[in-house]
Amino acid sequence: MKKYYLTTAIDYVNGAPHIGHAYEKILTDVIARHRKQRGEDVYFLTGTDEHGIKIQKTAAERGITPQQMCDENAAKFEQNWKELEIDYNQLIRTTSLEHTQIVQKIFKKLLENGDIYKHSYTGLYCAGCESFLNPRDLDENGCCPDHKKKPEEVTEENYFFKLTKYKDKIIEIIKNDETNFIRPDFRRAEVLNQLENIEDISVSRSVDSVSWGIPVPGDESQVIYVWIDALSNYITALGYDTENPSENFKKYWPADVQVIGKDILKFHSIYWIAILMALGVELPKNLLAHGWITIDETKMSKSLGNVISSKSVMDEFELEHPDAFRYFMVTAAPIGKDGNYSDDDFKEKVNAHIANNIGNLLNRTLNMLVKYFDGNLEQDFISNDLKSAATDTLDDIKTKFDKFEVAEAAQSIVNLADTANKYVNDTAPWSLAKEGKMQECAKVLYNVLETMRYIAIMLSPYCPNISQKIWEQLSLEGNVADFKLDELNWGEMKLGKIAEKSTISPVFLRLDSEIAGDKKKC
Repeated sequence: MKKYYLTTAIDYVNGAPHIGHAYEKILTDVIARHRKQRGEDVYFLTGTDEHGIKIQKTAAERGITPQQMCDENAAKFEQNWKELEIDYNQLIRTTSLEHTQIVQKIFKKLLENGDIYKHSYTGLYCAGCESFLNPRDLDENGCCPDHKKKPEEVTEENYFFKLTKYKDKIIEIIKNDETNFIRPDFRRAEVLNQLENIEDISVSRSVDSVSWGIPVPGDESQVIYVWIDALSNYITALGYDTENPSENFKKYWPADVQVIGKDILKFHSIYWIAILMALGVELPKNLLAHGWITIDETKMSKSLGNVISSKSVMDEFELEHPDAFRYFMVTAAPIGKDGNYSDDDFKEKVNAHIANNIGNLLNRTLNMLVKYFDGNLEQDFISNDLKSAATDTLDDIKTKFDKFEVAEAAQSIVNLADTANKYVNDTAPWSLAKEGKMQECAKVLYNVLETMRYIAIMLSPYCPNISQKIWEQLSLEGNVADFKLDELNWGEMKLGKIAEKSTISPVFLRLDSEIAGDKKKC
């Protein structure tokens, strides 16, 4: 089996997860599920970033240890991913013993190779970014553009990584059109611009400033800073070792795609790549930088009080499973662009795409099958009226996923349902039945139900529960997610008894529908 290794950014556990975190995890999960449908050996890594000054300070303010706070908040992230049915293989925590030991080996190797040196430094430190900033990085008010606070001038003797040594190599890779290393392509110019004035970076902090971190081997006056600690998780999780890497590392590395937010692209496309070069480790194949999720067109901010969680949305709409939320989030924006969440947009999209389009198509077709044929399909009902639309959509979503156009792939599935709905309206099977043209009527219903089989399979990465309900209402056995796309052929819809009146029910109720009731939204 071809391997496929994909990672998310690891989440900083200074607070609880919000829908921005959820967007990235759902996006990655949908990609992972699709790659499994392609018959690939998928390994999906996520995790939590658990060191640094913010955790140290917040824990102190709460009167607990940093480890206690990490344990408490890491559990919240893990629970959130369970609620969203994020099907990862591993969740790494940077406070784990295994990660800690390998990070120290990485630091030691880079030091021995001459890629790390000790240097006294005075710089502008942003606690929010946990990073030293150049004056040119600040806004017109001298503040960090992301956190809107003035950085503190800090003088320390730290260990520095020779980032400038790898500048030209990184530029060469990014400019190589054949690699398409940075996705989407429009981010490449941004990174190349950042590389122009790149400087060596601090990879440790004095314990007098930050004590909550991995100790520098041989120098307990320093702790290893985020760039070598947090970024290394992608290889430490697989069992990378500077002397004897594990079989798991050899099997899955390099990453096929690393999914990150646009705000940390610089650290991944420059710092991380340089560290890997210094270690002599192969580079990841793709960095996929997604946009932010705004709330009612406003950036999420604690000060504005508009930070919301996926659980709050699911509770508000009383969702029995996360499918509607998963679908909305992953289709909120094309890759790289910012998306927006609002209650009205959420209801409008999931009602239109899932309830009205896909759900209603299945419901009315099955009801006609029961009404006109007692729920039975026969072999001679087969025709190819919708074959090209279904098979073309299958090819199209494969192509789109290869380009990480996940939202666009979902739209292709919705378009196929649109085509099938139009086909029903144009052929009017109710009129055919009334006229006694039962063979023609049967062919129409077969085509639509066969199209629904395709839709159930292709929609499964986005909406695993709804897809399974469609699958079961088609009287198909097993788990729809286990069906491989290469095995999907037109004309293999199960024949015989398909449906009875008592087994037909909406696979997704409209939000705020009368059937659902005034309070129950789904």
